[in-house]
Parts: sequence; structure tokens; C-alpha cells
Amino acid sequence: MTQPVESHIAEDEYLRCIRCGKCLSVCPIYRETRIESLSPRGRVALYRAVGERELTTSDVYANRFYNCLMCEACRQVCPSGVKLDVILTQVRVDLAHSGLLPESLQRLDETIATAGNISGEGNEQRLGWTQNMARPPAGLDHDGPADVVYFVGCVSSLFPASYSIPQSLVQVMEHAGVDYTLLGEEERCCGYPMYLNGEGDRAAEVARHNVAAVRATGAHRVVMSCPSCHHMWKHTYPELLGEEEMADIEVLHETELMAELAREGKLRFKPWPVTITYHDSCDLGRKSGIFEPPRDVLRAIPELKLVEMADHHENSLCCGGGGNLETYNRDLAQSLPRRRLEQAQDSGAKYIAVSCQQCKRTLFGAARREKIRLRVMDLSEIVLRQLEGDSDD
Repeated sequence: MTQPVESHIAEDEYLRCIRCGKCLSVCPIYRETRIESLSPRGRVALYRAVGERELTTSDVYANRFYNCLMCEACRQVCPSGVKLDVILTQVRVDLAHSGLLPESLQRLDETIATAGNISGEGNEQRLGWTQNMARPPAGLDHDGPADVVYFVGCVSSLFPASYSIPQSLVQVMEHAGVDYTLLGEEERCCGYPMYLNGEGDRAAEVARHNVAAVRATGAHRVVMSCPSCHHMWKHTYPELLGEEEMADIEVLHETELMAELAREGKLRFKPWPVTITYHDSCDLGRKSGIFEPPRDVLRAIPELKLVEMADHHENSLCCGGGGNLETYNRDLAQSLPRRRLEQAQDSGAKYIAVSCQQCKRTLFGAARREKIRLRVMDLSEIVLRQLEGDSDD
């Protein structure tokens, strides 16, 4: 079986925990529930107890690890340098191999395996977001090799509330003269949900398919709007498939591509006198280290004022959309974005800029539920808005 990490590595990590509790102050789940066994420190103690044969695994034990966003805020602040992500990932591998993967997460993995996406729709529906555009995307029927493949991802491909993100990015690329193509039904889920569920073998299968599909286009660059897809391609595919398998493919997030195009003078912006704050998603920021490209793009817009929330960059608060938590415990997931919206309000911003379809959906949904007057926009939507000069503040 393919395993992301080896058990003995995780054991070495849990022995380094000094139980100081600093992780409690940044864990979104603990801050919401105040349950010690749902804190990073509590989970490490549980894993150690199982490793030292003081405790046996059970559904109750598994519950403590699936009620986790895998946001890695705990690793960021750990004074002992414990690689909590290694422990949490290994536990999920162990649970999956022990038959303790919850039914809701089993169904998610089965859906991906059979349909090729997280929604269960026919994979030929992946280009549905193109149908209500004023003109078809140039990459829809690309003739010959392309420079860039746009890997759209499941949410933006199949959930209408997120269609505006790929619609915006393709128009931005066309404005800048980027030679790109789309995979359409040849695109599969990136495999990240499977990987988070501890099913590395299944994740490797879709990874092989996706890499082969990109190679078939002749492109050597692949760009994605989804930070989870980006993290999977950039950091996990080489682990699952081998470094050499990915050596000739450059993986970019939309923020990196747009920052590059702006530096090259291919994107020019009209003024927008508005105050905006930027939300760092966990997979793009803390996990992948991409902080400045989106800010560089926002700073390039004349008259736009960029302000930071109290927690930003590597200390950013999770929106609640990670770790497959919504599939496992939707109520808990929906209770989490409130703190982030409060920070955005306190910053004085009128808009929250994001670079993630999950963050946009969770923050937008929470703003509606809480009746908070903040507008949430993906960076690609902001860029297109200013390139074309439409709209009101």
C-alpha cells in the first residue's frame, strides 16, 4: 500500500511533543469546541497512547482525527518543531487501513474513483462552466500543442456557484495572450480528498491519469485556481509518483501566473479606490509558501488599499473548508468562518480577496448567514473586473 509517511517517522515526532499547549491557541477546532482531545496536543497524546499499546483504536478515537481541518496552524507555532502534519497524515493512513474510515468519507472516495470527481456527476460535465460565457474559451478546442494547461478542479468545474472563477481566469489569460488548453472530461479529481482520507493508492491512480493527460497536450506548465489541486500537484504528486515523473512539468497557482503576467506588463489595471484585505488559504499559504504573488497583483491596481487582518500570512485562520471536515461534520465546519469574518471587519476592508474556491464559498456563505456586509471575490475575478473596467464598488 502507498503510504504518505512511515509509521516510525510519526512515532519519532510524537516523542518530541512537550505538551506546552501553544498549539491550542491556534487550532480552529479547539477554539470552537474547547475539547482537549480535539486539540493538536490531545491528538498527539492519543496517537502516542495507541503506539505504546495503552489504548486501542476505535470509532471514538477516529472521530478525534477526522474532526480536523489539516490546516497545519499547529505545526506553525510548535516550539519543539513537531511535524504535526506527519502525525495527522499517518493516523489517517492507519485508520483507513484498519477499516475505520467513516462511511461519509468512504462514499466520497468511492464517488471520486467511479465518477472521476467529488460530485458524482458524469465527468463529461466538467466543461459546464463554459456554456453561459459570451464566447467560448480559446482553450476549449485548442489545435496543437499548448504552452499551459489550465487544470480547473472539481469545485470550479461542477458547482455553479464557483463557475465565475474559471470564467474569469480564462478571460484574463486570453487578455494577456497566454496559449492555454483545457482537459475537459480527461481531467480527474486531483486526488487530494483521497490522500487526506489516508488512501494513497487511490490518490496515486488519479495522479497518474492527470499527469498523462497533461503530457498528451504537449504542455510543460499546468496552472490551477484551486490551492488544494496546486498543493497536490506540486508537493504530493512527486511523492506518490516519484520526483522524476514530475521533473518536466512546472506547476503554478493562478496567483503566480497573474503576478508573472503583471510584471511582464501583460496585465494593466484601471484604478479602484477601495479597501481590500487578503485571506491566505491554508493550502496555498501555510502549506505551499505562496504569500506575495496575490498581494503583488493587488498592489498593482492603482488606488486600491490593501490592509492585513490580525492573523495573516503563515498565521492566517482557516476558513473551515479543509480536511474533508465538511463531509464528515458539516455543522462544525460551518461554525468556523465567523472569526475570520470578524477579523476582516476589524481591518476596515470592504472586500475580502481570496485565491481559493473553497475559501470563497465558505466565507461568502458565512457572511450571508451572519448578515455581515463584506464581499468575497477570487483574485481572478478582481483582475478581470479591473481589466475590463466594469462595475460598481
